[in-house]
Amino acid sequence: MKGELNQNILKVQTSEIRQFNDYAKSVGANIILTLGEPDFDTPTEITNQAIDALKAHKTKYGPTLGSLELRKKIALFEKKYNHFDCTEEEIIITHGSTEALTSALFTMINPNDEIIVPMPAYPMYRQMIEFMGGKVIPIDTTKHHFQLTKEDLDNAISDKTKAIILTSPNNPTGSIFSDETYEIVYQAIKNKPIYVICDDVYSQIVYEDRKPGFIRYKDLKEQIIVCQSYSKSYAMPGWRCGYMIAPKEFCQHASKIHQYMIVALNTFIQPAMMEALNYDSSSMVESYKKRRDYIYQRLIHMGFDVDLPMGAFYIFPSIKKYGLSSLEFCARFAKEYQVAIIPGHCFEADDYIRISYCVDFDTIKIACDRLELFLKELQKD
Repeated sequence: MKGELNQNILKVQTSEIRQFNDYAKSVGANIILTLGEPDFDTPTEITNQAIDALKAHKTKYGPTLGSLELRKKIALFEKKYNHFDCTEEEIIITHGSTEALTSALFTMINPNDEIIVPMPAYPMYRQMIEFMGGKVIPIDTTKHHFQLTKEDLDNAISDKTKAIILTSPNNPTGSIFSDETYEIVYQAIKNKPIYVICDDVYSQIVYEDRKPGFIRYKDLKEQIIVCQSYSKSYAMPGWRCGYMIAPKEFCQHASKIHQYMIVALNTFIQPAMMEALNYDSSSMVESYKKRRDYIYQRLIHMGFDVDLPMGAFYIFPSIKKYGLSSLEFCARFAKEYQVAIIPGHCFEADDYIRISYCVDFDTIKIACDRLELFLKELQKD
């Protein structure tokens, strides 16, 4: 006899992004523009730190919050790079930003709490919020070039609002929230007990003048939670390392979830994390920018309605004019032209497709050539 499962887990969906990636490969796609995985290798100087740590037998349990030395260095890094003041007691070293986000949501959500999520958005947010008994309050940003308006935010906030998630640069759009959007959020919550969860995974992949995100509002520091990853900025996706910054009391409670989920991050990885903070990744960013410029111009030439991404390594053109759902569009493209891209419905924006350009130039060019042929075929239908 089978035991009954947690009813909330039955509602959780596996990643539609990975599902479609697997489907595209199963029908023969050999050009893969789906996952947000840098094509660069982890820099050698970072990798060597982990190798040296292993040789020195740094394989014992580490502190739950992460090594004190690493947390102090992150605090110095945040001060220098983001003008954000935090202490080592306000930092938890996590198993990537995914665990940071999960720990933060576990710590704050009570049943029926509402979390505002600007859409399009990374699908994990909804799955985790609803698993924990919370309710997602979406705001459609597609009407305003992926920015928030005062009216939309005011309408979304209620006495049940616990937090708003801000992802900038954004996955899937590559957009960056404007100063006006940040000010709208600030004015809306500054006198309310609402957290701001800053998913800053792509915060170092910015193509023009880089500014601090919502952390610029120092008077709201007690309401701000930062979730950060090493995967994108330092080409370390398989390392699974990141950190959370939050008020000290919040960290004390979040560390309980963190401890019971993973105990502590792998000890020998943490010296490499320290070394990564010394690494200048501007050459990677410059390479992504060149790829962005190329694919943007190609899409414009094909007739797509598309905004120029200002960060990350995704572009999110509209396919509304072609009369297909995003799943139909991407499934046909994968099957007929062997190119895998992600349907916008995965991000709750069915009129769009996400193209990841963190691949080499030749691959991008071939994909664009095939997309152009596909569009010509659609226009004949």
